[in-house]
Amino acid sequence: MTSKDSKLLSTRQLSFMALGMAIGVGLFLGSASAIKAAGPGVLFVYCLCGGVIFLVMRALGELTVRNPSQGSFAAYAHNYLGPFAGYLVGWNYWITMVGVGIAESTAVAVYMKMWYPDVPQWIWVFSAIASIGLLNLLAVKVYGEIEFWFSLIKVVAILALIACGTTIIAFGWGNQGVPLGLSNLWRHGGWLPHGVTGLLNAIPIVAYSFAGIEMIAIASAEARDPQTTIPRSINSVIWRILLFYVLALGVILAIYPWNQIGLDGSPFVVTFERIGIAHAAGIVNFVILTAALSSFNCILFSGARILRNLALQDQAPGVFRARFANGIPGRAVLATLACTALGVILNYVIPDKAFGAMMSILAFNVIFNWVFIVLTHVGFRRAVPKAQRNTGFVLPAPNVSAVVSLAFCGFVLYMLGDDPDSRISIYAGVAWTVLAAGAYYVRSRARASANVRIEARPGLEASRDVR
Repeated sequence: MTSKDSKLLSTRQLSFMALGMAIGVGLFLGSASAIKAAGPGVLFVYCLCGGVIFLVMRALGELTVRNPSQGSFAAYAHNYLGPFAGYLVGWNYWITMVGVGIAESTAVAVYMKMWYPDVPQWIWVFSAIASIGLLNLLAVKVYGEIEFWFSLIKVVAILALIACGTTIIAFGWGNQGVPLGLSNLWRHGGWLPHGVTGLLNAIPIVAYSFAGIEMIAIASAEARDPQTTIPRSINSVIWRILLFYVLALGVILAIYPWNQIGLDGSPFVVTFERIGIAHAAGIVNFVILTAALSSFNCILFSGARILRNLALQDQAPGVFRARFANGIPGRAVLATLACTALGVILNYVIPDKAFGAMMSILAFNVIFNWVFIVLTHVGFRRAVPKAQRNTGFVLPAPNVSAVVSLAFCGFVLYMLGDDPDSRISIYAGVAWTVLAAGAYYVRSRARASANVRIEARPGLEASRDVR
């Protein structure tokens, strides 16, 4: 099968792949932390963060429509910012995908404990890695279709929450026929119970919930018609995410006082139980389990493509360039899978801390990727004449958008460093960046020395001939 034959992802599949990556456990469980920080004002924070991420995605979309690539923003950084930037971005994204993959496979194990509490956690991690790894070795069309159904389960669950919650708010279903209305949004301390400080503290939490949405650009190289598919997918996914996050959380906040959310488990479970749905906890646990598997599925897909691109740029071992007969970069998939399998050991040694440990150290890497997407777009606009940049899908007000996006990312990094609980992310991220830069320097010096030796040999041989 040729590379062209492998481009079988439809607009429907591509849209839901990005949706599946962005709507994960962050909505079903992590949103409680954001609500605790900002109260009902968290709805504004989701709108703000969603708007900025939309700008980042539009910047990436313009690059992708012009030149679809499995390497995505790592390849673009290489082209417009230089080989070092491409190396740094590519390896940073790959290590981020490995780390998040460990976290998501750990989440799968945590959710399975609800039904099988006596089974060791590492066994479920191993099972998740093995099953998702097998799925990623199938043809892209099959992968895309399965991911579509994974994501659809989450979407249906959210829509069901919105529909059921609306009946409680408007008609009193599950509340003895007494409509709840919207007063819970402002009755318990107002819209901003913790003031502006609460809003600011919620921004890093909410921003992290959008991590992974950029994978839509990585999948573009395997789409049927990227010039049409990418614009539609980027525009539609952002609005769908804002709809699902903001509207779903708005319904929850209208039903329950914000300061009670998270005290009795997932707000999704409590909402479904309130309207009389039997086994609500089991149903929601299944949905969250699917969300974790879906995210892990997309993570492995993205990580393998980035690793292959690094090999194509001669910045990773050449063995990862190869494709299997079905068009899948199989060796890159297996290598990414093998590194993710470190999660099995982590869950064997510290099962109770594995998930939190991985998520705590990865926030810097996520923001790092967004910063370089914007910087790469700036480099693209400088390097490519305006007449050649007209792709029909451009970043609106590019200069202003770049400043706003970079300022937002800078603020999130500042907040991560200011919070003792998340400061480890800054330390780990800086340490990793220095390590990667050092590796690049050593590698470049070694290559330069090798090239000098190669160039010197012909002269040496010639001098011997003269003798």
